[in-house]
Amino acid sequence: MRVSRVLAVTAGACAAMAFSAPLASANSGPVNVQVTPYRVHQGGTLRVTVDGCGHGGTVTSNAFRSTRLSVNSSGHSSATARVYDRATPGKYNLAVKCSDNQRLATKEFTVVSGRGALGGLGGSVGPSSTEMTVGAGLVASAAIGGSIFVLRRRRALGEF
Repeated sequence: MRVSRVLAVTAGACAAMAFSAPLASANSGPVNVQVTPYRVHQGGTLRVTVDGCGHGGTVTSNAFRSTRLSVNSSGHSSATARVYDRATPGKYNLAVKCSDNQRLATKEFTVVSGRGALGGLGGSVGPSSTEMTVGAGLVASAAIGGSIFVLRRRRALGEF
């Protein structure tokens, strides 16, 4: 009987330590800061991921507005920041600060000039006047050609 109590108390203590270990590591401050992409165009977006901020935090830089870190189900924190359109090209640092810790971690990234490729707009840009004129001409030609075809077919059948 005594042995079972000792085993139960030992198992409970081990379980308490096992469940508290992730909490202790979550409060260690920001570590493993990653910036994707490392080189971003003016007006582009950056994705910042960080470990150790179990309750969120903030990401700050001179190249973008301060952004909140959100925590996902796996315990990793991430944020998406949009670089200013008129950010001066060059190297910048970002700072990550957890909301539950005073430690600060920094990471470098580079802003390059230009807007990057405008591919994949998905119809968000309307047609130009030249495209509209060509399209109207094609529709008119098809209508006239179709009318002539129908009229000639009627005459051939003797219905006209």
